[in-house]
Amino acid sequence: MKAVISGHFCRGAVFGAVCAVLSLLAGCESEQSAVSARSVSTPQAVVTEAVTWQPRRVQIQAVGTSRAGKSVTLYPEVSGEVVEVAFKTGDRVEAGQTIVRLDDRDQRLALELARVELQDAERLHGRYQRTKGAGTITESALDDARSAVERARLNLDRARVALDYRSVEAPFDGFVGITDLDPGAQVAPSTAITTIDDRTSLLVTFQVPELFLGQIEEQQAVSVSTWANGSPEHRGEVLDIDSRVDPRTRTFAVRARVDNSEDRLRPGMSFRVTLTMVAGRYPVVPEVALQWGNDGAFVWAVEQGAAKRVPATVVQRLQGVILVDSPLGEGQSVVTEGTQRMREGLPVSSLAEL
Repeated sequence: MKAVISGHFCRGAVFGAVCAVLSLLAGCESEQSAVSARSVSTPQAVVTEAVTWQPRRVQIQAVGTSRAGKSVTLYPEVSGEVVEVAFKTGDRVEAGQTIVRLDDRDQRLALELARVELQDAERLHGRYQRTKGAGTITESALDDARSAVERARLNLDRARVALDYRSVEAPFDGFVGITDLDPGAQVAPSTAITTIDDRTSLLVTFQVPELFLGQIEEQQAVSVSTWANGSPEHRGEVLDIDSRVDPRTRTFAVRARVDNSEDRLRPGMSFRVTLTMVAGRYPVVPEVALQWGNDGAFVWAVEQGAAKRVPATVVQRLQGVILVDSPLGEGQSVVTEGTQRMREGLPVSSLAEL
């Protein structure tokens, strides 16, 4: 009988202990529910930053090769002996200035002879004109005299041209280059005399990937600099854009004109060409605001005091910020600190508002 009573007593004690534990757990769950409810109703403190918009800037760098704004290699028109070299390497010459003179004695004599023949023809024609009324000169003879005058005038012009061919003149203002000619040298039309460069401006040609075809326009600004350390940049503008793409390199040629009025640059130099293009406007968000999920990148935006997940596609990374393709409005706030606690619809409050 005592054993039975003792057994009932033990089971009652165990039952009481279990009830006490269950009661304690129930109290904890109630307390956690209350805390959770309070946390949901209380806005989460976060740090936000306003979204700005700015254009997407793409910078192209290429290697360019230059030539003078005007450049020519001079050749003689005829063969002959050089009697005068009227320049020194590096001289600045003006348009029409004689560079090299060939032996022209025969041509000068031919010019004088043509001049005398013209005078004779004109005198004969004048005499025929004066005696025309007397009936001693036929109309046919007068016509022949008139034709003789015209032929003599043409021969005189040809003699002047032949004499002009005996000298080589500068076609425009510029600087002359090196020559290997000396007086007494024999030259032919295939003999290069020297070069002349008008380097007040340079034409710089460079290659651009076909991806940017249609995005570059004439008169667009470019900057060029030499490869020397500390070389200053020189400004220029796009002058010509090639009409085709090279199928081997998948690039097209662009030529820019660069001012060289200070004469610091030389034709033939290579340059580092920088071309900046602006394409579209995009929202700008801080790097820390961009989050990644299973469906791609997104940011937590604040709308009417609650967090909202907004998709964002990276367009361009800049210094500390990212251009994104996203439906974010200019001036809209995005969460930069506290993103780990965010979920859709969670009330948030910026620290600046607390």
